[in-house]
Amino acid sequence: MEIRPILSILMRHKTAAALIVLEIALSCAIICNAIFVIGHRTGEMRRDSGIVEDELVYLSVSSLQPDRNRDAMRREDTATLSTVPGVRSVTSVNQLPYGDNVWASGINLRPGQADAILTASNYMDDGRLLPTLGLRVVEGRGFNPDEYQGQDALDVPGQTPQVPAVLLSRALAARLFPGRSAVGQDIYVWGDAPSRVVGVVDRLIAPGRGRMFEDSFHTMIFPLWVSNGGYVLRTDPARRDEVLKAAVAALDRADPNRIIDTRTTVSEMRRDFYSRDRAVIWLLVSVCVALLAVTAFGIVGLASFWVQQRTRQIGIRRALGATRTQILRYFQAENFVLTSTGILLGVLLAYTLNLTLMRQYELPRLPLAYIPASALVLWLLGQVAVFGPARRAAAIPPAVATRSA
Repeated sequence: MEIRPILSILMRHKTAAALIVLEIALSCAIICNAIFVIGHRTGEMRRDSGIVEDELVYLSVSSLQPDRNRDAMRREDTATLSTVPGVRSVTSVNQLPYGDNVWASGINLRPGQADAILTASNYMDDGRLLPTLGLRVVEGRGFNPDEYQGQDALDVPGQTPQVPAVLLSRALAARLFPGRSAVGQDIYVWGDAPSRVVGVVDRLIAPGRGRMFEDSFHTMIFPLWVSNGGYVLRTDPARRDEVLKAAVAALDRADPNRIIDTRTTVSEMRRDFYSRDRAVIWLLVSVCVALLAVTAFGIVGLASFWVQQRTRQIGIRRALGATRTQILRYFQAENFVLTSTGILLGVLLAYTLNLTLMRQYELPRLPLAYIPASALVLWLLGQVAVFGPARRAAAIPPAVATRSA
């Protein structure tokens, strides 16, 4: 079928054609970016944090006694919690994936560098962090007993902290030392005092949101125990609720002055952490469905209007020998031209919108693969939407069309 007659007809109905092209273009731009954001958020929600989430419960406590020695309280609490039936391991933590606390430090590879190479999240290990969280050392070793220090090692006035050992996540090790082993290398986190990389853990995600870190898996672990009031207990997945209740009761019995600020499972923390992402996904899905419905109704309405306006022309074509199939294909081809024009304009709008999202919300660049996927959806939608009016046009008998002249 020749395109010239179709273009000639469309040029005589510029306003209607322009409106449907603009509608398709806007739908293409919004749907491309919406699907991209949905895919991006879904991918983040499915990420493996690197810890055994379904085996962990979390407690955070504080004391009604303001002069209470926090390190003594940490030792007492971990000793109490380790006796709770069903508890396999206990660790005190400064932060946890999906939690609110975020500890971070800049990293240099040489002493005296003015600007840090990058920023990574800091986990503090009291000696039981790795077995409790289920972290796996894939290169090198864990910490030796003589490498552990208390938090006061960081708080000596006028002295640079001396933290001689550190574990890196695999992602951070690859970023700092590409193509070579990180074990045995020195990094500088605490001023000009080096920390020797003694091992690499497989995966450990940083807490928090946004683009605080170049990569969410840029994390490091130091052999420091901190009295932050947070504790993680590892148990069997089926016993988490039971262990959580027993742990709270044990702390209350040990010291009535304890305040239990938080009591939850890590699985619940993850669910709450991503609740906003799920809401955004459902909102965007609703927007996409609404846009597709509005676009489909627009195509149906315009095609139906044109069938009504061209009744005499269709009748004449039928009288001259045009078959129903030819009439049907004409309207489908006309819709294909309109949809393709709208998609070409929509591609430009999609990347313009994506650049705005990149600046405002720090999203990555829209991959090219989303363009043909969205175009295919709109092409199929256009052909399905125009099929009904096109069939009605093809069913017009030549005699009825002639009498309507």
